[in-house]
Amino acid sequence: MKLDKTLFNTVNKWKLATCLLAILTVLGSSLYIYRLEPFSSGIEISNELGGNIFPVTLLSTATTDANLIVPADTNYLGNPKSCIAVRVKNEHANSKLRVEVAETPFFAYSVSEFILPESGKEYWVFPDIIWNYDALRENEQAVPVTVSVKAELNRRALRGGVHTFSVRSINECLLGYIDSRMKFHDTGQFFAAYVNEDNPQIDRLLREALDSRIVNRFWGYQSKSVDLVDKQVYALWYVLQKRGFKYSSISNSSLSSNVVFTQRVRTFDDALLSAQINCVDGSVLFASLLKAINLNPVLVRVPGHMFVGYYTDASHRNIHFLETSMIGDVNLDDFFPEEKLDSTMIGKSQENVSRLLFEKSKEYATRIYKENEKLIHSGKVNYMFLEIDKVTRAYVQPVGK
Repeated sequence: MKLDKTLFNTVNKWKLATCLLAILTVLGSSLYIYRLEPFSSGIEISNELGGNIFPVTLLSTATTDANLIVPADTNYLGNPKSCIAVRVKNEHANSKLRVEVAETPFFAYSVSEFILPESGKEYWVFPDIIWNYDALRENEQAVPVTVSVKAELNRRALRGGVHTFSVRSINECLLGYIDSRMKFHDTGQFFAAYVNEDNPQIDRLLREALDSRIVNRFWGYQSKSVDLVDKQVYALWYVLQKRGFKYSSISNSSLSSNVVFTQRVRTFDDALLSAQINCVDGSVLFASLLKAINLNPVLVRVPGHMFVGYYTDASHRNIHFLETSMIGDVNLDDFFPEEKLDSTMIGKSQENVSRLLFEKSKEYATRIYKENEKLIHSGKVNYMFLEIDKVTRAYVQPVGK
């Protein structure tokens, strides 16, 4: 009987010990999972532009302090201009995050480190991206690029992330986007990136304009005469018409998205090489020439159309407008159907035709401006009055090519 009691006590002790061990194992495992999160989902890679990377946004703001692509989540660290974000959940205050981004044809390998200050928060972190700007500038067609990221949080490896982005063409201008909180952001300022007053081919065009003897030099606003300013502008118009530009209505890109909105724009070099322009191409091309001779241009946008303006005086009291699509081989009856102008062009010299088109271009663009003046200055979507001045150049630089 005594033996049975001893055996019973021994069995109970083993059961108690086993229960205690099980409880400690559960507690230890829970603590391990809580502290070290071995089964954490790791990191997520994304951006605000629906998985798209636009070379124009990167090139035009690389040397400025502008952040035109604004993260919807305010809990972000790093530089949003890098365009690529890593999402990570932070469990402890002042955690140290290390992010490695693998090399691609568009950027080099990089390592970034961050301190995540608050526990229990999810952070969007923008690691440093060492962009290959030449590759971005030369990219003329959308291509996929796979971004691979490794991360450590407090020296603990997180599950890495891989995401395939679409690197868009240099000719795709980002007009606007809807962020992850469904707020629309107008980014029409990027049109200024295609105004390239520093293009080396401009000197050749100015030489051709001077050879036409319409003006003997370009003096900007020094003359303080509206007529002389217009004469300089006409000299630029004339040389472009002599080059035989054709009107091309192609403006859409291949991008189909309900997140980002784009417009195809030819760079200065593309426009000269193809001798084709639409209203946007002609406006940024002509604005480039105006800026190069120290006249202050303005890009004016209404729904489905763009034209260029230029101040006729340094104090910006007076402005003229041009319908640059009329530089190309167009049917004037499309613009002035009541005047039947095409029939009057027969037998006229190239200079006379060019002068008539220049004056009619001013007339047509001025009419469009006056019809939409209030909306153009209202800040509403699809309307824009963008002066290419020092303020604009402080946040959007020419992309070049």
